[in-house]
Amino acid sequence: MKKYINNIWLGIYTVLVGMKITIIHLFAKNVTVQYPNKHPLEKASGDKMPMNARNRIFVDMDLCNGCNGCARACPVNCITVQTLKVVPGDAPPLKNGEKRGLWVPSYTLDFAKCCFCGLCIDPCPTEAIKMTTEFEYSAYDRKDLFYKFSTMTDEEIQQKKELLANFQAEKAKKEAEAKKAADAAKAAEAPKPETGELKIDN
Repeated sequence: MKKYINNIWLGIYTVLVGMKITIIHLFAKNVTVQYPNKHPLEKASGDKMPMNARNRIFVDMDLCNGCNGCARACPVNCITVQTLKVVPGDAPPLKNGEKRGLWVPSYTLDFAKCCFCGLCIDPCPTEAIKMTTEFEYSAYDRKDLFYKFSTMTDEEIQQKKELLANFQAEKAKKEAEAKKAADAAKAAEAPKPETGELKIDN
């Protein structure tokens, strides 16, 4: 009888030991936000998104200088940046006042590939790319997770391409003319070979 009662006690004791963590958390205050019934950013709830949370990325194209630092730092190659050289005197400065050296006709980010590591944030010299508190961007179609941040229209892109082509052609023409003039001046300055009859003494 004693052994029977002892076995019952051991069974109850081992269950209590195994359920210790569960029992503690059963009566502890909940820290999990019951989303979507309760929104993490509702002011009334007192909850807020942590400052270091890694959520959707935003790119301010008025600050982006097209350096490709974010694309090089991305471990999954989800960022694609296309750039065009700026024709002198044709581009306004960046929003922070710095000189604009490149147009960014296309800046795309594939959130289906993004691992939200945050490695693209630090290399940006103008702080154009940053993490936001937005996390609700699920989609039924994978194409909807492909974000384009560029603000340039097709007409503007074509115009910038034509300006750059004309500028490069004019520059090449001036360089060719300058080289031709330099060659002509060099040829004029070169000493002329002496001419005369060769006399032979008998």
